[in-house]
Amino acid sequence: MPSRVSALARSTHPGPAVAVTVVTLLLAVGAGLEVWRTVLVTLAVGLNQLSVGLSNDWLDADRDRAVGRTDKPVASGAVGVGAVRAAAFATLALALLFTSPLGLPATLAHALFLAAAWAYNLGVKSTAFSMLPYLIAFGTLPAIVTLSASEPALPAWWACAAGALLGAAAHVANVLPDRDDDARTGVRGFVHRLPLGAAGLLLWLALLGAAALVAFGDPPPRVPAVVGFGIVLALAVAGIARLARGDTGRVLFRLVMVAAVVIVISLAFGGASLLS
Repeated sequence: MPSRVSALARSTHPGPAVAVTVVTLLLAVGAGLEVWRTVLVTLAVGLNQLSVGLSNDWLDADRDRAVGRTDKPVASGAVGVGAVRAAAFATLALALLFTSPLGLPATLAHALFLAAAWAYNLGVKSTAFSMLPYLIAFGTLPAIVTLSASEPALPAWWACAAGALLGAAAHVANVLPDRDDDARTGVRGFVHRLPLGAAGLLLWLALLGAAALVAFGDPPPRVPAVVGFGIVLALAVAGIARLARGDTGRVLFRLVMVAAVVIVISLAFGGASLLS
């Protein structure tokens, strides 16, 4: 039983799930939500991410087996497809249930995020529109937070745009390591159709665009956010230089992660209001 529970936990894609949950927590704290609202919206998005990861492993089980993905618990037989599917639907329902005390606007925004993420797993990932669910989901995340406030309000346009660009970067970063395996199983999304160098350049341009929106989208520019933009710019120069040399290894991935963290911290605590 413990090994099965462990396998089920690994099917949630814990790394991305924790990352998006922490982003939500930072945004909620930065937006000044009451403690109970901060806890609820963070738990709700955490459950959201569990459902997305679980549905991905369930729906991709046959593809993962075909390419010998022994790191995937379903593909390796460590846990059954039925258990993962049931857990995916359960966490999906719980995600919306946890959002409901925060009000209908927040619940609808969260439902949009979930619909986009599940649509990706259900097949959009294999089309030229594969980036669209990421743009919608991450662009909606600031709205889930601001609509969870005691006085619900839409977020500033630049906050949603920055979130969408972070989503674009996340999509590219998610696809690049699996391009070869995806090609063998017929997955040909937007990023797969780009040359490797162009995909890497798109990743850094999206991160730079997000950092620029956070720094300059709500004038006058605040010093912390401008400093954050400068850091991301320096990381982008280093990252693009590595791409030019054909380096797509661990160092490049770490540069991307650092840039994303800087952008999120700047968005949450850079001094600009998330509200429109």
